[in-house]
Amino acid sequence: MTDTSFKEVESRMHKCVEATRHEFASIRTGRAAPALLDRLVVEAYGQPVPLKQVAGVSTPDSRTLLITAWDKGVVPAIKKGIEKSELGLTPAVDGSAIRLIIPPLSEERRKDLAKLIKKKAEDGRVAVRNVRHKAHDELRGQLKSHDITEDDNKRMQESLQRLTDKYVKEIDALVVAKEKEIMEV
Repeated sequence: MTDTSFKEVESRMHKCVEATRHEFASIRTGRAAPALLDRLVVEAYGQPVPLKQVAGVSTPDSRTLLITAWDKGVVPAIKKGIEKSELGLTPAVDGSAIRLIIPPLSEERRKDLAKLIKKKAEDGRVAVRNVRHKAHDELRGQLKSHDITEDDNKRMQESLQRLTDKYVKEIDALVVAKEKEIMEV
Protein backbone atom coordinates (compact mmCIF):
# COMPACT_ATOMS: atom_id res chain seq x y z
CA MET A 1 0.00 0.00 0.00
CA THR A 2 1.55 3.28 -1.09
CA ASP A 3 1.48 6.64 0.64
CA THR A 4 -1.18 7.83 -1.80
CA SER A 5 -3.42 4.87 -0.98
CA PHE A 6 -2.91 5.56 2.72
CA LYS A 7 -3.91 9.18 2.13
CA GLU A 8 -6.98 7.95 0.26
CA VAL A 9 -7.89 5.67 3.19
CA GLU A 10 -7.43 8.58 5.59
CA SER A 11 -9.58 10.78 3.34
CA ARG A 12 -12.37 8.18 3.32
CA MET A 13 -12.24 7.87 7.11
CA HIS A 14 -12.39 11.67 7.41
CA LYS A 15 -15.47 11.66 5.17
CA CYS A 16 -17.10 9.13 7.51
CA VAL A 17 -16.52 11.49 10.45
CA GLU A 18 -17.88 14.45 8.45
CA ALA A 19 -20.98 12.44 7.50
CA THR A 20 -21.54 11.66 11.19
CA ARG A 21 -21.08 15.34 12.07
CA HIS A 22 -23.66 16.23 9.39
CA GLU A 23 -26.08 13.62 10.78
CA PHE A 24 -25.70 15.13 14.26
CA ALA A 25 -26.37 18.64 12.94
CA SER A 26 -29.79 17.54 11.71
CA ILE A 27 -30.81 16.26 15.17
CA ARG A 28 -33.00 18.80 16.91
CA THR A 29 -31.79 20.07 20.25
CA GLY A 30 -33.54 22.63 22.42
CA ARG A 31 -31.92 25.47 20.52
CA ALA A 32 -32.54 26.81 17.01
CA ALA A 33 -29.93 25.99 14.39
CA PRO A 34 -30.29 26.50 10.63
CA ALA A 35 -28.63 23.07 10.13
CA LEU A 36 -31.90 21.50 11.30
CA LEU A 37 -33.36 22.34 7.92
CA ASP A 38 -30.38 21.25 5.79
CA ARG A 39 -32.12 18.09 4.62
CA LEU A 40 -35.57 19.60 4.16
CA VAL A 41 -36.87 19.19 0.63
CA VAL A 42 -39.91 21.14 -0.56
CA GLU A 43 -42.13 20.67 -3.61
CA ALA A 44 -41.57 23.94 -5.51
CA TYR A 45 -42.00 24.75 -9.18
CA GLY A 46 -43.33 21.23 -9.80
CA GLN A 47 -40.31 19.38 -8.47
CA PRO A 48 -38.63 18.58 -5.15
CA VAL A 49 -35.88 21.08 -4.30
CA PRO A 50 -33.74 21.64 -1.18
CA LEU A 51 -35.03 24.44 1.06
CA LYS A 52 -31.71 26.29 0.62
CA GLN A 53 -32.56 26.87 -3.06
CA VAL A 54 -35.88 28.63 -2.41
CA ALA A 55 -35.37 30.40 0.93
CA GLY A 56 -32.90 31.77 3.44
CA VAL A 57 -32.81 30.55 7.04
CA SER A 58 -31.76 32.69 9.99
CA THR A 59 -31.99 32.55 13.79
CA PRO A 60 -33.34 35.78 15.27
CA ASP A 61 -33.02 34.25 18.76
CA SER A 62 -32.02 30.96 20.37
CA ARG A 63 -35.52 29.46 20.11
CA THR A 64 -36.67 30.69 16.68
CA LEU A 65 -35.83 29.86 13.08
CA LEU A 66 -36.90 32.39 10.46
CA ILE A 67 -37.32 31.10 6.91
CA THR A 68 -37.54 33.87 4.32
CA ALA A 69 -38.80 32.66 0.94
CA TRP A 70 -37.27 34.37 -2.09
CA ASP A 71 -40.54 33.87 -3.96
CA LYS A 72 -43.80 34.39 -2.06
CA GLY A 73 -45.41 31.66 -4.20
CA VAL A 74 -43.36 28.88 -2.57
CA VAL A 75 -44.35 29.76 1.02
CA PRO A 76 -47.23 27.21 1.06
CA ALA A 77 -44.89 24.54 -0.32
CA ILE A 78 -42.30 25.31 2.38
CA LYS A 79 -45.00 25.16 5.07
CA LYS A 80 -46.22 21.81 3.71
CA GLY A 81 -42.65 20.46 3.57
CA ILE A 82 -42.04 21.38 7.22
CA GLU A 83 -45.33 19.82 8.31
CA LYS A 84 -44.51 16.57 6.45
CA SER A 85 -40.96 16.41 7.85
CA GLU A 86 -39.96 14.50 10.97
CA LEU A 87 -38.98 17.72 12.75
CA GLY A 88 -42.20 17.90 14.75
CA LEU A 89 -42.38 21.69 14.40
CA THR A 90 -45.40 23.84 13.59
CA PRO A 91 -44.74 26.59 11.03
CA ALA A 92 -46.29 30.04 11.51
CA VAL A 93 -46.65 31.89 8.17
CA ASP A 94 -46.12 35.65 8.22
CA GLY A 95 -46.24 37.01 4.62
CA SER A 96 -43.18 35.70 2.79
CA ALA A 97 -41.58 34.49 6.04
CA ILE A 98 -42.18 31.40 8.13
CA ARG A 99 -41.33 31.23 11.82
CA LEU A 100 -40.50 27.99 13.58
CA ILE A 101 -40.50 28.10 17.38
CA ILE A 102 -38.26 25.41 18.82
CA PRO A 103 -39.92 24.10 21.99
CA PRO A 104 -37.77 22.98 24.93
CA LEU A 105 -37.15 19.24 24.99
CA SER A 106 -38.81 17.00 27.55
CA GLU A 107 -36.63 14.65 29.60
CA GLU A 108 -38.02 11.63 27.71
CA ARG A 109 -37.29 13.25 24.34
CA ARG A 110 -33.74 14.05 25.47
CA LYS A 111 -33.16 10.39 26.31
CA ASP A 112 -34.59 9.30 22.94
CA LEU A 113 -32.29 11.74 21.15
CA ALA A 114 -29.31 10.46 23.15
CA LYS A 115 -30.12 6.93 21.92
CA LEU A 116 -30.43 8.20 18.36
CA ILE A 117 -27.05 9.93 18.66
CA LYS A 118 -25.44 6.72 19.89
CA LYS A 119 -26.95 4.81 16.95
CA LYS A 120 -25.75 7.35 14.38
CA ALA A 121 -22.31 7.39 16.03
CA GLU A 122 -22.13 3.60 15.82
CA ASP A 123 -23.04 3.83 12.13
CA GLY A 124 -20.14 6.26 11.71
CA ARG A 125 -17.75 3.96 13.57
CA VAL A 126 -18.85 1.02 11.41
CA ALA A 127 -18.20 3.09 8.28
CA VAL A 128 -14.67 3.90 9.50
CA ARG A 129 -14.06 0.22 10.29
CA ASN A 130 -15.32 -0.78 6.84
CA VAL A 131 -12.74 1.53 5.28
CA ARG A 132 -10.09 -0.11 7.47
CA HIS A 133 -11.34 -3.57 6.45
CA LYS A 134 -11.03 -2.78 2.73
CA ALA A 135 -7.51 -1.42 3.23
CA HIS A 136 -6.66 -4.50 5.31
CA ASP A 137 -7.85 -6.75 2.46
CA GLU A 138 -5.75 -4.77 0.00
CA LEU A 139 -2.67 -5.24 2.22
CA ARG A 140 -3.36 -8.96 2.49
CA GLY A 141 -3.56 -9.19 -1.29
CA GLN A 142 -0.25 -7.36 -1.68
CA LEU A 143 1.38 -9.68 0.86
CA LYS A 144 0.01 -12.75 -0.93
CA SER A 145 1.34 -11.53 -4.29
CA HIS A 146 4.70 -10.71 -2.62
CA ASP A 147 4.46 -6.98 -3.44
CA ILE A 148 5.26 -6.20 0.22
CA THR A 149 7.21 -8.03 2.93
CA GLU A 150 5.87 -9.37 6.23
CA ASP A 151 7.57 -6.47 8.05
CA ASP A 152 6.01 -3.90 5.71
CA ASN A 153 2.63 -5.56 6.18
CA LYS A 154 2.92 -5.46 9.97
CA ARG A 155 4.04 -1.82 9.96
CA MET A 156 1.21 -0.79 7.61
CA GLN A 157 -1.38 -2.74 9.62
CA GLU A 158 -0.29 -0.88 12.77
CA SER A 159 -0.50 2.47 10.95
CA LEU A 160 -3.94 1.53 9.67
CA GLN A 161 -5.10 0.68 13.19
CA ARG A 162 -3.73 3.97 14.59
CA LEU A 163 -5.60 5.83 11.85
CA THR A 164 -8.81 3.95 12.62
CA ASP A 165 -8.47 4.65 16.35
CA LYS A 166 -7.92 8.36 15.64
CA TYR A 167 -11.13 8.69 13.63
CA VAL A 168 -13.20 6.57 16.01
CA LYS A 169 -12.04 8.89 18.84
CA GLU A 170 -13.17 11.90 16.76
CA ILE A 171 -16.64 10.35 16.47
CA ASP A 172 -16.66 9.64 20.21
CA ALA A 173 -15.82 13.31 20.86
CA LEU A 174 -18.72 14.36 18.62
CA VAL A 175 -21.04 12.10 20.65
CA VAL A 176 -19.94 13.65 23.96
CA ALA A 177 -20.41 17.18 22.61
CA LYS A 178 -23.84 16.45 21.11
CA GLU A 179 -25.09 14.65 24.24
CA LYS A 180 -23.94 17.59 26.35
CA GLU A 181 -25.83 19.95 24.01
CA ILE A 182 -29.01 17.84 24.24
CA MET A 183 -28.95 17.40 28.00
CA GLU A 184 -28.51 21.16 28.51
CA VAL A 185 -31.75 22.64 29.85
